Amino acid sequence: MQIDIGINETNRTEIADGLGRVLADSYALYLKTHNFHWNVTGPMFQTLHTMFEGQYTELATAIDEVAERIRSLGAFAPASFSAYAELSSIEEEKGVPIAKDMIAQLITGHETLIKTARSLYPICDSADDDATADLLTARIQVHEKTAWMLRSLLEG
Repeated sequence: MQIDIGINETNRTEIADGLGRVLADSYALYLKTHNFHWNVTGPMFQTLHTMFEGQYTELATAIDEVAERIRSLGAFAPASFSAYAELSSIEEEKGVPIAKDMIAQLITGHETLIKTARSLYPICDSADDDATADLLTARIQVHEKTAWMLRSLLEG
């Protein structure tokens, strides 16, 4: 069926492809955060265990929102581990680092996701896609705040 939402097919495809990278980064960060929630140890266990749970729960909701935006643009959302591995800029953690390294990796993950999301603004602007730009702005705000909170744990 024809999609007539004021954004041409080429732009919708380009935006959806970019959102696929945001989705992949979000899913990779979700998995990493959930891993760290399960496996954190040390004197900050309770604080980090609880903090990481809040973060991965928020990411789970965000993943759905990003995927649904991709669908509303007429594309299929990537939804496999292999697709996420191909599209994501966030490195997978295969071991169990110490708590301080977990925090540092999550900071890097949030900052990476921010840059991935920010890279879509030019095409959103040229396509007059305010809905995607608004979604990206909201995601960036969450990731900037989360990165700040995580950095605060390593200061001092």
